[in-house]
Amino acid sequence: MSDLLRIAMAQINSSVGDFEGNKLKIIDCINRSKCVKADIIAFPELAITGYPPQDLLFNKNFIETNLKILNEIIPESNGITVILGFVDKDQNDNLYNAAAILSNQTLKDTYHKIHLPNYGVFDEKRYFSQGTAAKLILLGDTKIGVSICEDIWHSNGPILEQAQQGAKLSININGSPYHAGKKKIREDLLKSHSTKHHLFVGYVNMVGGQDELVFDGNSMLLNPKGNIISQANQFEEDLVFTDLKIDHLKSKSAHSIQSTKSDSNVNTYVMNNSIKLPNELTKNKPVLEKQSPIQYNEIGEIYAALVLGTKDYVLKCGFKKVIVALSGGIDSSLVTTIAVDALGADNVTAISLPSKYSSKSSVEDAELLSKNLAINLQTIPIKSSVNIFDETLKAHLENVEDDLTSQNVQSRIRGLIMMALSNNTGALVLTTGNKSEMAVGYATIYGDMAGGYSVIKDVPKTLVYKLAHYRNTIAQPVIPTSVLLKAPSAELKPNQKDQDYLPEYDVLDEILKEYIENDNSPFDISKKGFALELVEKIANMVDKSEYKRQQAPPGIKISRKNFGRDRRMPISNRFRIN
Repeated sequence: MSDLLRIAMAQINSSVGDFEGNKLKIIDCINRSKCVKADIIAFPELAITGYPPQDLLFNKNFIETNLKILNEIIPESNGITVILGFVDKDQNDNLYNAAAILSNQTLKDTYHKIHLPNYGVFDEKRYFSQGTAAKLILLGDTKIGVSICEDIWHSNGPILEQAQQGAKLSININGSPYHAGKKKIREDLLKSHSTKHHLFVGYVNMVGGQDELVFDGNSMLLNPKGNIISQANQFEEDLVFTDLKIDHLKSKSAHSIQSTKSDSNVNTYVMNNSIKLPNELTKNKPVLEKQSPIQYNEIGEIYAALVLGTKDYVLKCGFKKVIVALSGGIDSSLVTTIAVDALGADNVTAISLPSKYSSKSSVEDAELLSKNLAINLQTIPIKSSVNIFDETLKAHLENVEDDLTSQNVQSRIRGLIMMALSNNTGALVLTTGNKSEMAVGYATIYGDMAGGYSVIKDVPKTLVYKLAHYRNTIAQPVIPTSVLLKAPSAELKPNQKDQDYLPEYDVLDEILKEYIENDNSPFDISKKGFALELVEKIANMVDKSEYKRQQAPPGIKISRKNFGRDRRMPISNRFRIN
């Protein structure tokens, strides 16, 4: 006879420092799993503290509270094995990114992360000491490996040792941030490990937004043939169960678990259905209904990441409502739509700030979008304010006719108004600048850059259009067609177009990707068919705009390399890449 090993993957949205809230989520998932007789449940990396906690890890009270919460969760492990991410501390006060292994209301063992990432958005060597030993637990006769995130990205990492020591299932708990294309990269990695080592691989990832990072979940379980046999939703909390048939599984009812490094007989596994928790629980061990996870295409993933990142940043920072300066252009239209999808129409207010240069069509587009989204639109003309500022500055300007100064005054008046409304209402200002503009400095510091969160900061202009088209296809179209078709313009002077100052966005975005994300020199980029003079001009614009970017609000990372967490450049910098 064969026995079922029921595995639960708890894909939760932890908040950094919300120990009580995180604890309640963890205990709820444990209890729900016990109701359906799950044998083992795994939570994401640092599920107790939230991820990444950054310099909170230097606070002793933060570490002690995390350990206190772990001790409060331990009694919930009766009848189930729990793998739970937390911060461990040794007698010398060294910290470890750790996985607690709980069973029978006891902390049975602890695994310390061996490979600490220190690149891109990761800075773990700043905080953690390195683990030294791979870990296996024995559930009945079944050897199960445990590892944490970066550990699985190394071919000679813990999973190799686990397989050599007879593991048939390896569970890897994660805080793996999203960027476009990462889903396939992960799947290819896990398929390689499962087939190479001939074992089941459970990959449990966190979900939710944390400042600039978004975690997409997408937890999955693969069989030894490299097939994904169960998968959690993307960008949503989820609790997924999978039954595996394992021959000669002993002592499961007693929930015997221990650490082991000894060899054992190889068990035979047969895949059973992927299962998810039904709405109504039963005391019997049910045959749970198979369901298909929510997954997205490439553009849909990015849109979902922007929605989740916006929602979690606003709510986790204690805000309830947001305001957006809605010009009627493509950027502000997309940001406003994302905000409504994230927070609901009642929590989003659009502010129209027309100047004497604002076109009639832009004003009408702002009105139509607001109507389509069912949000409140407030109109505050800035013409009289601009006149007052112009008169005030007139006697103090070296060049009264300076075009750029006049444009920036308009933008900064808008920024002042938006921040005043934010002060008065308590609503967070969402800025609307895209990555292309932020890269070359085509934005006004203390003007359109003023605000609390930059939703599309990491979204190139060409992708902005794709996202707007995508949003209009998945539900009732809301972004007016005229917004999608008209030439982009800041409308800060007569007949102004972005391309008066910048190359076409499809050209600009390709050059920016090569320079920023791929770190290629202007000369190398020119070999791809771009004029060297143009590439050098754009690279110079990028380099000279660093001081602006470092004063910009945080924004959602969706690319492989974003400004800020990924790309950390000095502001005072005379080096130029040739």
